[in-house]
Amino acid sequence: MENYFRNYLNAHDEALVNLEITDRGGVLLNQQEGFDKLCEWTQDLQKSGNKQYLVGNGASAAFANHMALDWTKNGGVPTHAFANSALLTAMGNDLGFEEVFSAPLSWYASSGDRLITISSSGNSPNIIKTIEVARAKGMSVITFSGLKLDNASRKLGDLNFYIPAKTYGIVECAHQVLLHIWLDQFMGVKEWEKTEEQNMSKADYRL
Repeated sequence: MENYFRNYLNAHDEALVNLEITDRGGVLLNQQEGFDKLCEWTQDLQKSGNKQYLVGNGASAAFANHMALDWTKNGGVPTHAFANSALLTAMGNDLGFEEVFSAPLSWYASSGDRLITISSSGNSPNIIKTIEVARAKGMSVITFSGLKLDNASRKLGDLNFYIPAKTYGIVECAHQVLLHIWLDQFMGVKEWEKTEEQNMSKADYRL
């Protein structure tokens, strides 16, 4: 009988191991180099007082909400997500779904802020539109995508994190891992060195 559980874990691990990180010019970066650069840029963003904005559809919207909270509360980097039901339904009804993220971004974001897009396909029209608005405002852009190698968004970011997997479940799971790697490296959290469990309710939860 097929061991579905083991096969799924193997597929997930293979997707992460084969992560491709490229810069805006399409140059392939070493994986650790890519995260080091991203954390360095995030330190610069924090020092400058600029903000981050996370956008995504479906499961990626949930990741955006989750990581916006974690970055603000735990990482000390003010981060927002346009994923609440009132905003999404109002924007979709009044302006069209293609502008559910780009319109709020145009209102709230400033030059020097950062846009992070999370899109399994990398081709969602509302994601591409938001990247265009971010560029027009002088923002930096980080993309997380998967599925097709030539998806649109992975060509548009200053750093692009691409998961080479064929199914949404694997891409979505891998994206959540990548988002936590970024935050934990930024915070200096090392699971492999800890001797006791992290307590997020204490003042020293970052240790």
